[in-house]
Amino acid sequence: MRVLRVPHEIAVPGSIANLGPGLDTLGLAVALYLRVKVTRVIDDGAGRLNCDFCDGPIGGPNRIQHGFDAFPSARRRPPSLDIQVRSAIPLRGGLGSSAAATIAGIRLRELVDGTRDGDEILDAASKIEGHPDNAAAAIFGGVTSCCARADGTVAVSHWPWPKRWRIIVATPHVQLATSVSRRALPKRLPLGDTIFNMQHVALLLSALQTGCVADMREALQDRTHQPYRQALVPGLRRLLAVRHPDVIGVCLSGAGPTVAVFASGNAGTVENLLRDVYARERVACTVRTVRVHREGDA
Repeated sequence: MRVLRVPHEIAVPGSIANLGPGLDTLGLAVALYLRVKVTRVIDDGAGRLNCDFCDGPIGGPNRIQHGFDAFPSARRRPPSLDIQVRSAIPLRGGLGSSAAATIAGIRLRELVDGTRDGDEILDAASKIEGHPDNAAAAIFGGVTSCCARADGTVAVSHWPWPKRWRIIVATPHVQLATSVSRRALPKRLPLGDTIFNMQHVALLLSALQTGCVADMREALQDRTHQPYRQALVPGLRRLLAVRHPDVIGVCLSGAGPTVAVFASGNAGTVENLLRDVYARERVACTVRTVRVHREGDA
């Protein structure tokens, strides 16, 4: 058995998926963490997780357990673990809480059975999540793009995030299930909209490498999901229309309702702008500036 000493803590970051045009493709890891502490190892052969959710009930599937069960155990009789779970990632907020929980479960299995390759973890997490964007960012850190291969595995590429660009996220105090948000999307898209998004994803990846603000501002535009989700997300319509010298651009974070704003200037000014927008919407929200999580942080 690999777990020899307790307590032992695992931290998994949240993430901003899609980044505008990159639906189910792009992800950005951010320094909001799900933390899981192993407090006891029970050599009972049952392979269960006994979870103490310190921030209250999760009100949905236990993705940590799903991740823990993603691989058959290398041991014939794996131990059970008592764990404490704390999270700064809001549930159903569009900041990758589900993917973080899934990966935390897989990391717990690694404590029992041994480490696994990052690509293997991503393939397993993607099958549980149904899409790889949040999981890839949470596993590898920074900015990632994903492509599903014909054999069902996922290819991942890594991109820089310009150091001068700030990330401000506004999370309205409403919950939006990913399943509800996805049902708002059309089953088919006009060819022109598809081409538009392909062009903008290519421009976005170039802008990340060059740090060109003008290119990034253009690249964040989207026609595949944000127009269809505006009615579900408080403040999104107003924020997508914002023009401010410190604001590079705005996008819906994942399926929402969190909205991410990228800034080249004073983050405090942008935070105040966001609070003003939600005050006019009469919706309570949490606004915070977050940094990029890079592999090895936590």
